[in-house]
Amino acid sequence: MRDLSLHILDLAQNSVRANAALVEIMVSVDESRLITITIRDDGSGMSDELKERVTSPFATTRTTRKVGLGIPLMMQNARLAGGDVRIDSTLGQGTTLTATLHGDSIDCLPLGDLAGTVVSLVSANPERPDFRLSCSSPKGSMDFDTREMRQALGNVPLNEPEITAWMLSAIQEEIEPIFGGVIL
Repeated sequence: MRDLSLHILDLAQNSVRANAALVEIMVSVDESRLITITIRDDGSGMSDELKERVTSPFATTRTTRKVGLGIPLMMQNARLAGGDVRIDSTLGQGTTLTATLHGDSIDCLPLGDLAGTVVSLVSANPERPDFRLSCSSPKGSMDFDTREMRQALGNVPLNEPEITAWMLSAIQEEIEPIFGGVIL
């Protein structure tokens, strides 16, 4: 993976496959440039046995291939950047994956196109699940929530071209002052 937003895309897709109703993506940077990425869902969760195996590239629940690289690659990149990954999951209740990376590390990947990632997730899954993006740094914070969009738009699908263009622009506009010069 060449940037953190691609990791987020891949890991959030796991939440979609776990039949989550809500996928929350939280990205924060503190004063010391510690980046914390949390992806939380209310999907099917993982058994204790799967939680132990999921960090191996040879563990996957997918039937289309025999390997699962999303979590192992995120772990590798987090550790290269002086951080780590923690997974909390309860079968039938959901999963929370938290990755930390030191933004000052030469091995820390750039954030990438986080707005495009979120819009891709929403447009590929226009009916379900809902997505919430929350970003913060010492420069400010922002929240984007598809539940609020659905309430405002009524029956207009979230993958309509005008809606996706607006989402992309709105999210980019809010992210830039928060992460600009920090991790972009």
